[in-house]
Amino acid sequence: MLWVKSLHIIFMVTWFAGLFYLPRLYVYHAMTNDFASRERFKVMERKLYWGIMTPGGVLTLVFGAWLWLGWFRGAGGWLHAKLALGALLIGYHLWCGRLLRDFAADRNTRSHLWLRWFNEFPVLVLVAAVLVVVFKPD
Repeated sequence: MLWVKSLHIIFMVTWFAGLFYLPRLYVYHAMTNDFASRERFKVMERKLYWGIMTPGGVLTLVFGAWLWLGWFRGAGGWLHAKLALGALLIGYHLWCGRLLRDFAADRNTRSHLWLRWFNEFPVLVLVAAVLVVVFKPD
């Protein structure tokens, strides 16, 4: 089971790397004015979302479910909190995908300032998730 736990953590780190970086790319994309830069950001954003973030998120969920089914059944309230935080991240991931479609179609309406604040959300979830997993409150 330690291999499964290790893979869960590895893919969670991969997922978070994308969750931290993609909204930052959106900030820069929202600030650019020239065609070549906009097109470059579209490619970078698409590759990050579909090539790193989504596989990382899916594999995080797969190995997390495997852990739950094989090891953590009957865990305390901390697991419910971790699952709730995971659900928030899934929602955030999907929201990033919606923004990806808007940027790809040149119809983004969000300012770079709004996107800077949007970029901070996964930091809060990461801090909360680490605290929940380490301290395992009931």
